[in-house]
Amino acid sequence: MSWARHLKLFTKVGVAVLALGALATSGNAQNAYQGKFTLPFETHWGTATLPAGDYTFALQSVGFPYTLYIRGAGVNAIIMAVTTDDRVPSGRAQLNLMDIADTQTVQTFDAPELGRTFVYYTPTQKHAGHKQARLESGPQTAPASKASENKTSIAVYAAGR
Repeated sequence: MSWARHLKLFTKVGVAVLALGALATSGNAQNAYQGKFTLPFETHWGTATLPAGDYTFALQSVGFPYTLYIRGAGVNAIIMAVTTDDRVPSGRAQLNLMDIADTQTVQTFDAPELGRTFVYYTPTQKHAGHKQARLESGPQTAPASKASENKTSIAVYAAGR
């Protein structure tokens, strides 16, 4: 019986040590890319809605899945990019937004330090066929505005790699 109690105690201590080791390792993990930005207005980014305010972000790995962890303005969000592009057209870190139905939506995130542009889903990418069918069936009194004409960029201040 004494042996069974010692084995049980040893198992509990072993599990506790493993758990503490895992927490210590995750706490020391370095991010591949991090920084901050300020949103001047409410913005949709993937499935998240971010109110105006100051934010910090961290990208733990530059490999797939491209997961961005965002904190600030009373919000914590995890946002995944659909894909990346090796071209960075702006040459500086920035969020590229487009106005979709009077809502600012993040379309891409340029990260020249990584040599990548992260691409995110927008409502026009998800439901383009359905919207087009609705537009063709209804009366057209005025030409529809093009989303590409309503683009905004927000500077991102990277904290390094």
